[in-house]
Amino acid sequence: MTASPHARESLLIELSRSITEDTLAGVPELAVVQGVCDRLVAGGVPLSRMIVGVDTLHPLVGGRLYTWRRDVGIECDEITREASLPTAPMWVASPFHHLLDGGESLYRFRCPPADGRYPFPVLEELAATGITDYIACVHRLGDTVKMGEFDCVYSSWGSDAPAGFAEADVVLAAALGPFLAAAMLSCTVRQITRTVVETYLGGDAGGRVLRGAIARGVAERIRAVVWFSDLKGFTSMVDSTDPELVLPLLNDYADPQVEAIHAHGGTVLKFIGDGLLGMFPVGDSTAEAASHALAAADAAFAALAEVSARRVAAGLPATGAYLALHLGDVFYGNIGGAARLDFTVIGPAVNEAARISAMCRPLAQDVLVSQAFADALPVARTRLVALGSHRLRGVAQAQALHAVVPATRG
Repeated sequence: MTASPHARESLLIELSRSITEDTLAGVPELAVVQGVCDRLVAGGVPLSRMIVGVDTLHPLVGGRLYTWRRDVGIECDEITREASLPTAPMWVASPFHHLLDGGESLYRFRCPPADGRYPFPVLEELAATGITDYIACVHRLGDTVKMGEFDCVYSSWGSDAPAGFAEADVVLAAALGPFLAAAMLSCTVRQITRTVVETYLGGDAGGRVLRGAIARGVAERIRAVVWFSDLKGFTSMVDSTDPELVLPLLNDYADPQVEAIHAHGGTVLKFIGDGLLGMFPVGDSTAEAASHALAAADAAFAALAEVSARRVAAGLPATGAYLALHLGDVFYGNIGGAARLDFTVIGPAVNEAARISAMCRPLAQDVLVSQAFADALPVARTRLVALGSHRLRGVAQAQALHAVVPATRG
């Protein structure tokens, strides 16, 4: 049965309205693509397989691929940054690369070809699964919309019907593509926005900013365990180390700390050179926040020891870390200039934590905790060793400090 242009025009109007409404409502990409495919099939389009792909801006993920199959439903696969590079073999050998390189927007191929030749490996693979007709589309983004490698939305449409797609189906796919691309753009930009603010501000701070906490000078007073750490001998190490080795070293020693803090409910606020500032907000229980911070310290230092052993075995410079844990009130919010803000914590407790960290070296301790932290940790007090009171630079009152006995493993 041949699809009439009028029927396809009505289906296009229905789908374009549906996509737009779903996009404005914030419907997830999976549901948007699933809905489009379900409606196409219900409207008589012999669609058996569809793929929508987008690049993204993420430290680890290069892009996302949404694949719908008539008998399976929809799935989402994340593409690594390496696999999504413009020079990646699979991408270079794809119809999408051919379209972008040639400045075209639509490519159609019928299976099997009369001459038996498949111009792209994927077409032969699809033909083996029963695909008889294939359409590829790319929709380029304008220069002001591009983000990193995210410069287009691409899609493919496959049919396993003996006669493949009708000409009206091809016209429908080409006309529907921009609406679907706009929806994917909107969803991807939301994801990128969340990724950027969470990557550079942290999960909690990023979430607050996206919910509207962007006014300068507005901060919330909260009680928290403050984590302040830095690397041993970093300044002298930088003077004697190849500059190209410094950033990998910082990354190697930052990763275990970030992972441990996040895994135990804390927030990483910022990196200050080789230093790291984090916190564990006090909720219903001060003891719980302190316990989580101590557990994060145990996990971090165990992982840091493995990092050092691995680097030494590879002939690379290795170091360790000093850490201070302190408990107190902090102001959590936006600080900075009108055109450049930082969402972080300030207050005496932050300054004191930094000063306590500076005492690790003279007291020959990797981890020091304050009296306030020790008082909040009644269950694990047996792991603390009192070191007496000490004057901290810039702090009026002497502070009682405690060393932490390393956690036993086994």
